Amino acid sequence: MIRQRKGFFVSALRLMIEVSARMCYFYKNLQVDTAPSVISPRLPKASHFTALSHGFFCPWTQTSFSVSAPPLIRIRGKRTISTMQGHLLVTLLLSVFIALLGIGIIVPVMPVFAASLGAGGLALGLIIAAFSITRGIFQPIVGNLSDRWGRKMFLVCGLLVYALVGLVMPEATSVINLIVIRAFHGVGSAMIVPVAMACVSDMAPVGQEGRYMGMLNIAIFTGIGSGPLLGGFFTDLWGMAAAFYAMAGLSCLALMLVLFQMPMMERKDRGVHRMGIFEALRSMLSRRRTGGILLARMATMIIMVPTMAFLPLLMHQWFGSSGMEIGMVIACRTLVNALLQTPFGRLADRRDKSGLLLIGCLVISAVMCLVPLASSFWFLLGLFILLGVGEAMIWPTLGAYATEEGRQYGQGTMMGVFSLAMSVGVLCGSLGAGFTMDLFGLHWSFFIIGILVLGLTMIAVGLLRGTSAYAVPAAD
Repeated sequence: MIRQRKGFFVSALRLMIEVSARMCYFYKNLQVDTAPSVISPRLPKASHFTALSHGFFCPWTQTSFSVSAPPLIRIRGKRTISTMQGHLLVTLLLSVFIALLGIGIIVPVMPVFAASLGAGGLALGLIIAAFSITRGIFQPIVGNLSDRWGRKMFLVCGLLVYALVGLVMPEATSVINLIVIRAFHGVGSAMIVPVAMACVSDMAPVGQEGRYMGMLNIAIFTGIGSGPLLGGFFTDLWGMAAAFYAMAGLSCLALMLVLFQMPMMERKDRGVHRMGIFEALRSMLSRRRTGGILLARMATMIIMVPTMAFLPLLMHQWFGSSGMEIGMVIACRTLVNALLQTPFGRLADRRDKSGLLLIGCLVISAVMCLVPLASSFWFLLGLFILLGVGEAMIWPTLGAYATEEGRQYGQGTMMGVFSLAMSVGVLCGSLGAGFTMDLFGLHWSFFIIGILVLGLTMIAVGLLRGTSAYAVPAAD
């Protein structure tokens, strides 16, 4: 059995490497041309060039070249985006991956660390809720301000907060300390993922929203999915504090990458009136399509707490699993999710989004109801792989929906409110899972949440059916 699990762990690491390689997709396919009809030979990676006023300088050959028109990046001869946007996209995806790799490292550690300080089910839910509350409050505000002030500044501040949290967390001596630190952590989180989503949405062409959001989701899930493997490894070897310090180090690395490598993104809507956050919220909630998107996002996030935060407790109690095994289950779920983002993102662009969303919601609800029936480590692992498949259908589909709506409200504002719906779902899931766990036990907690998610998502799909996106103004 031990040899089998070690072999499976090696396979999981190989899967992690394969998924991470997808993040190099753009680098591998970048070609620069100075006119749409002329394609130059393949050049080194965009990040290896230094931008000049009228061209680029390559440190490998110590030579420069200039262009007479804005350079374009041609991907497999089909689509073109500017070199600046290509550099921005790759730097952004890599930064998000590194930052969320640090977050993933502490996923299998956090519940056990909290329990060592005396946290019960409800206290653990409050620790998670503190993160969700502060993140939820600041996400719409940060998103709206990023539409006005730019996005890079918020990414830098958020990554700095992540680094500080990783250094301070091991020094916590009580549950109250953890709640305060996690609340501060939520402020930093509000400045990263929704702002990154807004950046990617700004670059997404009409009809390719699912594909672009799928690429961002690959970075997110590859980071979160790879992290638990490393977190379990660090914890088993050097103790729980090592995982938190690793998170701090990775956050600093992402901070340096954004600060020195990420170009400023030119705003395309200067002079255009943007709604204030409260005006935008009223407009979104009064529109059936946007309300359905937000309800679906909230409902599908309810499962995150029992399937991420309570999973280590479940595996400790039921199977006596090690940190490595816990990390393996979490990693397989998120890495499968990441692997399937691209095909399901393209499918969302080409087919009926509401149908794809419905299938994904049915899958995740069924898995939640089946978790209490898991009789072995391998059965539970299979369920979580299936959960990753269901989530892979949902994430790019909802991201594409949100990108379409963001063209009306401003991408930062829309992604801030979209992320607020995520935080509300996590908050409801943390409090609901903690309450049902203390009242009915861990088995019933999963089943009750599965039924709740099924009901809410059916309502959301009903709201989305038969609706259409805002018309995109024709380019001048």
